[in-house]
Amino acid sequence: MPTATIIGSGPNGLAAAITMAAAGVSTKVFERNPQIGGGCSTAEITLPGFRHDLGSSVYPMGVASPFFRSLPIEIPWIEPPAACAHPLDDGTAILLEHSIADTLTNLDAADRQTYRSLMQPLVDHLSELLEEVLGPILHLPRHPLLLARFGVSALLPAAFLARTRFRGPRARALFAGVAAHSVLPLEAPTSAAVGLLLMAAGHASGWPILRGGAQTLTDALARHLESLGGHVQADHEVTTLPTSDVILADITPRQLLSIAGTDLPSAYRKQLERFRHGAGSFKIDYALSSPIPWTASECLRTATVHLGGTLEEIASSERTFTSGRPFVLLTQPSLFDSTRAPTGQHTAWAYCHVPNGSTLDHTDLIERQIERFAPGFRDCILARVISPPAALERWNPNFIGGDLSGGAMSPSQILFRPTPSLYSTPRKGLFLCSASTPPGGGVHGMAGFHAARAALKYLL
Repeated sequence: MPTATIIGSGPNGLAAAITMAAAGVSTKVFERNPQIGGGCSTAEITLPGFRHDLGSSVYPMGVASPFFRSLPIEIPWIEPPAACAHPLDDGTAILLEHSIADTLTNLDAADRQTYRSLMQPLVDHLSELLEEVLGPILHLPRHPLLLARFGVSALLPAAFLARTRFRGPRARALFAGVAAHSVLPLEAPTSAAVGLLLMAAGHASGWPILRGGAQTLTDALARHLESLGGHVQADHEVTTLPTSDVILADITPRQLLSIAGTDLPSAYRKQLERFRHGAGSFKIDYALSSPIPWTASECLRTATVHLGGTLEEIASSERTFTSGRPFVLLTQPSLFDSTRAPTGQHTAWAYCHVPNGSTLDHTDLIERQIERFAPGFRDCILARVISPPAALERWNPNFIGGDLSGGAMSPSQILFRPTPSLYSTPRKGLFLCSASTPPGGGVHGMAGFHAARAALKYLL
């Protein structure tokens, strides 16, 4: 029986392992940390009884993932009443509702028809669009007209799309906040793509959290792998290439160079060395005595809140990631999942984008931004754990300099990442399967699935 070794137990590593094991390959996963899951894990890190998602927490691409949907496992998604909220200084909030019609009531009248015409085709055909966007990079499109229609807008800078398609500040702000998940300057080409996909997903399938936390998904994937005969070994750091018919590495190019550099040709090593990482993140986990006291109470209808004000303010913040008023992404999962905190109390986390590897303390900037829309927030804090970029990388070496996306999603690195050979390497039987390969960041498992398909083709 052929053998496969997977380095790393994040969603992509487990997806690769499941795909290999399901094909009859003897499969083992090695995880350096005592807890499996990589960026998809949960632990008590502030106070007893408060369970915090250590990395990801909200899963629009997870619930829509073709790979996760194909598995015969139960994933306990919890869908809040609204996908996300974007409060403004006038005391109101714009909500991305599940219904396009309900979302329109949040927007200026002049933008309602434009918003519907932009989003409705994507929502109506989201599953087909995701087949194309999350599918193999080199493939004959099954839905060429849909892909072309999406591409016309997706290739644009988010700021340009918002200013040219929307006339009012509310639609512009909502789109800017969602597009900022791209971790690109909003003036950068293709930054609109993430905004369009995530908004369409919000309408079509939602932005859910997981009952019990991110670890629930990891544990469900690990149990399924074990049912297929695979095995996961935690607390086992791989420092040299293991002996196996195929190796799939859920790690970044920099880590691959460290582990396998001498086994790789110099030309390929130089390609990996040129791979660039994106902005870092400064994250704070909170144990709270009560729900966050939002001025706009409708923010309590969602697990995800974007704090950045207007399009102009968000664009300024994301241009260099050095703004004195950072764009802050906040989650409040315990509003919808009572397992996260003791009765009556809550958890939340917030983070902002910062220059890769930044050593500046953004705690006060983040909390001032939260207080701007929720006066009295600091009075609710029972405990906090601060994770600057260096701490994130120490916990998960894939988060180089605090980059949560496995590499910058710039135009040159969106398609052919980390090199034109994608998952394959010149070393026979060695493949990359991390977010540093297509389709990039996000919890969907598709990079692991595609890499495993390439590995199976090699074995055959």
